[in-house]
Amino acid sequence: MDFLFPAAPDAFSLMLKPIGPWCNLDCTYCYYLEKKNLYQGKAHFKLEGDLLEVFIKQYIEAHKVPGVSFVWQGGEPTLLGLEYFRKALAIQKKYAGEKQIENSLQTNGTLLTDDLCKFFSDNNFLLGISIDGPEHLHDYYRLDKQGHPTWDKVMQGIALLNKHRVEFNTLSVVNRRNAEFPLEVYHFLKGIGSRFLQFIPIVEREALEEGFIGQKLVHQDFPNEAGLTDWSLKPGQLGEFNKAIFDEWVRKDVGQYYIQLFDVALANWFGAPPGLCVFSETCGNAAVMEHNGDVYSCDHFVYKDHLLGNISEKPLQQMMGSTQQTLFGQAKKATLTRYCKQCSFRFACHGDCPKHRFMKTPSGEKGLSYLCGDYKAFFSHVKPYMDFMVKELKAQRPPANVMEWARIRDMDAVPHPRKPGRNDPCPCGSGKKLKHCHPNG
Repeated sequence: MDFLFPAAPDAFSLMLKPIGPWCNLDCTYCYYLEKKNLYQGKAHFKLEGDLLEVFIKQYIEAHKVPGVSFVWQGGEPTLLGLEYFRKALAIQKKYAGEKQIENSLQTNGTLLTDDLCKFFSDNNFLLGISIDGPEHLHDYYRLDKQGHPTWDKVMQGIALLNKHRVEFNTLSVVNRRNAEFPLEVYHFLKGIGSRFLQFIPIVEREALEEGFIGQKLVHQDFPNEAGLTDWSLKPGQLGEFNKAIFDEWVRKDVGQYYIQLFDVALANWFGAPPGLCVFSETCGNAAVMEHNGDVYSCDHFVYKDHLLGNISEKPLQQMMGSTQQTLFGQAKKATLTRYCKQCSFRFACHGDCPKHRFMKTPSGEKGLSYLCGDYKAFFSHVKPYMDFMVKELKAQRPPANVMEWARIRDMDAVPHPRKPGRNDPCPCGSGKKLKHCHPNG
């Protein structure tokens, strides 16, 4: 019984995996491909038929707000084909009532066609394109099943999105390779027409022994030995990456390009909800549903001990309001280390995502984020600019004013040369003292 927390949230986010972990690519760093081992012996991954309708009906009914957002992910959801999404939208229309339905879809972009893009355009889909930068960076880890590069196909897909005027943003995994080229990545993404940019840091550990339910990548509480993967960020890389892009954005691009991390940081500085679970005080309002109706607490916690239930046996609203899910979300705050609680940037970070909390604090307490130093360096770097933008917002002025403020600040920081004294060498280079060479300047 969930008598401690009886009320489900009026709205929540649920990432739908209608094709499970099935994908046409084999990206080196993908943490989701191995989730197929949760369903060993199963060759068919597809949410369809009555179960698809049950989900759509429950999801719409569970929202007590005017708008409902469907988030289609994978795996690679475009493998489902055009007719699948036509059917899904017909079911949405059947149960929408007076509610406004929105759809977004995350794709690797390699399977986009004219027909798909026209459908997405006609139905106002927002697409997220997974791309890690220019060719030499993107193709370093993002390969297909045959080990072939994918950048060319992604660029063809983006061309189709632009042709059909499909709104899209970009999601770039910040990894050990592209983290060394922050401005090259940023300039490239702007160049392909992305105005909304997400940079997602990759930090994964591998179990060093067999037997972890068929999976190699482990969660932060894994009790046995685990080692950092070769593609994971090294300490310091993320901080330098974010600072380099911020320094250009804050001087040239505020109000023109929107970078999720910077927007979230400003929201926390202002005291507004950040809109991203990673930097929220608590989490638990963003679950994930697999192809068979299994619902898990979070996309990064698709493990058996975080299974909430199945929509064919338990209503979605009940699962999201359950004691298990509520405690999962509250644990983000409840398990903060003393080091985090005393940090001057706790308000901006809130300890990062629990999946990254596998390090120890300087005093030896478990539960510190692997990325703590990077975020602390970033927040310290951006503090003057965030403080200024908050003042502008409170005065009901545009935060983009920070660009001119930064320009003046940069000028003031440049040391002005001291005027030479009478006994100093003459600036003309004669070797004589000023008073004997050009005493009047």
